[in-house]
This record gives sequence, structure tokens and C-alpha cells, in this order.
Amino acid sequence: MNLEDKLSGWVGPSSDTEQDKQNRTERMIREAISSHEPFNNCSLSIYAKGSYANNTNVRSDSDVDIAVECTEVLYWKESEKGIYTPGKSYEGIWTPSKFRAELLSAMKAKFPGQVDSTGSTAIQINSSSARVDADVVPCFSYRYYMEGEVRDGTKIFKVDGSSIINYPAQQMENGIAKNKRTGNAYKKGARLLKRIENAMAEDGAFRELPSFFMECLAYNCPDTAFSHSTWTECLRAMLIHIWNKLQGDEPDSGRWVEVNECFFLFHSSQKWTREDGREFAKAAWNYFGLK
Repeated sequence: MNLEDKLSGWVGPSSDTEQDKQNRTERMIREAISSHEPFNNCSLSIYAKGSYANNTNVRSDSDVDIAVECTEVLYWKESEKGIYTPGKSYEGIWTPSKFRAELLSAMKAKFPGQVDSTGSTAIQINSSSARVDADVVPCFSYRYYMEGEVRDGTKIFKVDGSSIINYPAQQMENGIAKNKRTGNAYKKGARLLKRIENAMAEDGAFRELPSFFMECLAYNCPDTAFSHSTWTECLRAMLIHIWNKLQGDEPDSGRWVEVNECFFLFHSSQKWTREDGREFAKAAWNYFGLK
């Protein structure tokens, strides 16, 4: 098999069988929540997020992320002249610990013996012959007020009481827009980088990096990188751009962003660095012997 044939085979999504398992997993999680009596009077929004929802998942990464958002609670943060004031507009029974406990109870009733609650953030549902692994994420509605802009997202509390903010709707919208601008090539390109990262990690050619980081690297490549007639040329363009643009320290302007465009891609709290990105590009270039 030549390189172009291999790359062309790597741009596709999960197989039909895996997609069936993913859909079944999501449906069963919804059933578990709807049948849990304590949630009868709780306003919830249940939706898929991550690579499964954004159609950038690949065959070797077929797990699903399901957000269970308690919309009765609105956490908020306001920015005014550089002063940030956090707040919450709800005082009721649905505290982070109460919400997580009830969600865990619902999952254990539906998936006996298959629930792992030892993680810091998500409740994991282990796979079976009919399902894939799933991360069920309890979260609350979140709103960020800025001058001239309001961002709606989610606030996720970890078991240690700390929290993180996510913007899944913005990630989906931006990914769809870039995919349309590139003639449906962007998401294929994101899958390609994920498959390459998986292959290099499996072969010991490079260290493992998060799947979402690969998606963000593809997102920060210009639309023109996806306009070539072959995937070999598209890959070449992406790797050259990543290598060149990630040289040196983080700039003051023109910084790369996550797909949601609400966070910078590189900062002290991230799980990856600029060096990870450029070294990945170099390793991938050498892995395929590109010239």
C-alpha cells in the first residue's frame, strides 16, 4: 500500500459497527437518567460532546463523552474593566456533590458492575460487546459576561471541589463552519492527525498526545492547507504550518486557540506545550519519510 492509499484510509470516521455501539451507549445512558426518580423534577440537558459529537473520532478512539447538564443552576462570571466576579444564581438542593451522587446512582442501576467512579471528573461506563466506553460528565449551566459578548458554556466540578469551564456548543459550531469552508476536508484532516498520533505511539515512534490536541492543531492550520488534491499534500501542508508557527515562545498576538475559540491553545494549565506540537510535526514528517 502506498502512502496516499494509507492516508486516504485514515481520514474516515468510526466504522458502522462502532457507530452503532456509540449510539446504543448514548441511548442507554439517556434511559438510565430518565428512569432515575430523583431527576424527575430536575431540569436536565443531555448531549454528546467531544470527538464523537463533532464527528472527528477515529476507529481506535471510539468512546463517547456524554454531558449531563443541570440547567436549573446557572453559574456565572462577569468581566468589567479587568475585574472578575464569580457568582451563582441558584440556591437549592442540586449542589455539585448531590448531583454527582445521583448521577452515579443512576449509572450503577443501569450498568451494574460496569461503573468506575474513581476518576476526578467523569463517571466512566466500561464497554461491553454491545457498547463502547463512555464518560458521563455531570455539569452545570455557565455564563460568562464580557463587554459586548455573552458566552454560554458549562461548569464541571471535580471531586476535589475544583472546577473547569467547557464550551462544547462553540466547539461544534466552529468545527462545522471550518469543515464547510474546506469542502468537508477539515474534519478528515483532524482524523488524519489523530490516526497518525495513534500509529506513532503504538510503534514507539513518538509519545502519546491527547486526541483533542490533534484536533486543535488541525483547526489552527489555514483553510488552504486542506485544499490540495491529495492527502499526502494536505498532510505535508499541515505539518509544515505546525512546525513553522510553533517555533519559539508564545507570542503576544496571533496566539493559537482551541476549536471553541474561547481559550488559548497554549498556557500554563494545558496538558500540552508548543514543543509538543512542533515535535509531533517533525516526528510525523520523518515517520512517513516526507520530503
